[in-house]
Amino acid sequence: MKLPFLDRREEVRRLRRLLRRDEGSLGVLYGRRRCGKSRILREIMPARSSVFYVGDDREAALQRASLAGEIGRLLEGFGDVAYPDWEGLLARWWREAPSGAVLVVDELPSLVARSPELPSLLQKHIDRDSHRGVHLLVAGSSQRMMQGLVLDRSAPLYGRATEILDIAPLPAGWIEEALEIGEAADAVVALSVWGGVPRYWELAADFADLGSAMRELVLDPLGVLHDEPASLLLDDLRDTVQAASILSLIGRGCHRVSEIAGRMEKPATSLGRPLQRLMEMGLVIREVPFGESVRSSRRSLYRIADPFLRFWFRFVEPNRSRLAARRVAAVEHDVRAGMAHHVASVWEDLARASVPHLRTAGGRWGAASRWWGAGHDRTQLEVDVVAESADGGRLLVGEVKWAASHSGAQLLEDLRRKIDRLPFAREREVVPRLWLREVPQDLPSTYVITPRQVLAGLR
Repeated sequence: MKLPFLDRREEVRRLRRLLRRDEGSLGVLYGRRRCGKSRILREIMPARSSVFYVGDDREAALQRASLAGEIGRLLEGFGDVAYPDWEGLLARWWREAPSGAVLVVDELPSLVARSPELPSLLQKHIDRDSHRGVHLLVAGSSQRMMQGLVLDRSAPLYGRATEILDIAPLPAGWIEEALEIGEAADAVVALSVWGGVPRYWELAADFADLGSAMRELVLDPLGVLHDEPASLLLDDLRDTVQAASILSLIGRGCHRVSEIAGRMEKPATSLGRPLQRLMEMGLVIREVPFGESVRSSRRSLYRIADPFLRFWFRFVEPNRSRLAARRVAAVEHDVRAGMAHHVASVWEDLARASVPHLRTAGGRWGAASRWWGAGHDRTQLEVDVVAESADGGRLLVGEVKWAASHSGAQLLEDLRRKIDRLPFAREREVVPRLWLREVPQDLPSTYVITPRQVLAGLR
């Protein structure tokens, strides 16, 4: 089912501004596959003066012929000519295209893989023919290649782009509208499986319920998303073995470099670059305790950033053999048994992400983090949410629970005991809050932040 066009207001505004320029401009979109780059381009393309072409893995001569055919829909006779090289095709396009025309090339890295000279040729025409008012928009899912084409100082297209947009997954709050989910708590559960990737939402919308969608799309070896992590890694990495191994271990609960290295039987120092690359791809996040610097802290934890990948490496990857043997029902049983714990981890992430977007206790707050370490009594302590107020005068400290609790008052009392033990909370005003699935009957609602509030903030 095709979804309505959701959010992307800022991206659309920037691209439409680019297309209004009198001079020809270059716009670049990159980011993880299935996040909607092509959809954004189609939304902003002028209907009567644009050409849309998707690169593929065919030989360059065949791709030139296909692109010429697409241009022929706008410029009569353009596709009737065989172009022996890219220079001849591009020179004619920039010469004959009307002012305001837009050439959109999706999956540019596939074209460049067959024609390495293409970026230099594009640069020449962007520099020489900008006065003609012809625009070029390019996109690609290989983040490594797209960044290399426009952000590397040695790249021909470096410094030429008017807009460079990293198209990330959609904010969590849009999943309710996309999947027509009435209850905010149900939306959190759905988000714990699909994350914010709009194509996953689109596929899931064809099914009557979440369980059916999980089974048919992810667990079943024939499902279209069953091998999705491999495709994501292949988009950006030449060797995916080490990256897949790291993700597998993090998914199974190894969050420290020493743990991951020990399980892989490699020195910890050898994992720095692979972990950094996974973070650059947005697949892994590095956490340090609140108040510590990422650069200097030695207490780092690594976690899978994306809910879909976290689900996959928790439930699919360890069960590949059983799933291949068509024991899908048995794996579904394991998913049901572990789902609450998985959803709880995603709910924690949503709680922290929501803090800067919510007005809590009459004020605004900075980015939230976890904190762990020794308390005043020198025993280990962990707090789910810590954030500082915009003026730096107050602390927001919170506990996040997904499982239903019989006593909200007891949760609040436990949180206050933790606050008393926090080494950095002395002589500061502390605002305690609970992120819960629903407001307990024995607690004023002012102390509780619910899924409805969180998702409303994350839009």
